[in-house]
Amino acid sequence: MSRIPTPTRLSVAAAALAALMTGAALPVQAQGDTWVFRARAVNIDPADKDKTGLGLSLSRKTIPEVDISTFLTPNLAAELILTVPQRHTLRSNGVRIGTVKHLPPTLTLQYHFNPAGQFRPYVGAGLNYTRFSSARFEPAVQAALAPSIKKQSVGLAVQAGFDLMLDQQWSINLDIKKLRMDTDVRSQGTSVGKFKIDPLLVGVGLGYRF
Repeated sequence: MSRIPTPTRLSVAAAALAALMTGAALPVQAQGDTWVFRARAVNIDPADKDKTGLGLSLSRKTIPEVDISTFLTPNLAAELILTVPQRHTLRSNGVRIGTVKHLPPTLTLQYHFNPAGQFRPYVGAGLNYTRFSSARFEPAVQAALAPSIKKQSVGLAVQAGFDLMLDQQWSINLDIKKLRMDTDVRSQGTSVGKFKIDPLLVGVGLGYRF
């Protein structure tokens, strides 16, 4: 007949099963399943590298921005940065000639240097996609030049920043990004050159981990 396990043997078996379950869970936890939501106020400072000879520039602006990050490992995270279309004033040699909207969602892969500390710096790189829309030119400019711009731009994005943890969930965030962003400017349907906007974005906000 098989022997009935004694309480001691049952305790050892239970402990071994618990250890096995804990060990199986560790790799999942090590992958880092944390999500972070941030809301920022971001100042956009265009570089205005105009190649058209028209002295084009876009106005600076402070905008709302949100991002959602997911940690692929304790150190690596993917961040999707979103906002709503933003209207900027367009100038030629300092004179207002119209307005244009742009929507610049950005996806980056980040490396976090101190993911378990209170101060958590990171760097990141990725791609920016910008959609230009609602370009409206002053009537005199429209009549004389019939200007238009290319509606899409894809370029590299780099960033650096840090999270300062207030507790296990809430944090203060500072984030700096540089985007490659440009558009082809046309007059009467003929290209007159590129307008490189290449903005610097400096943002401050709050983050929440869940």
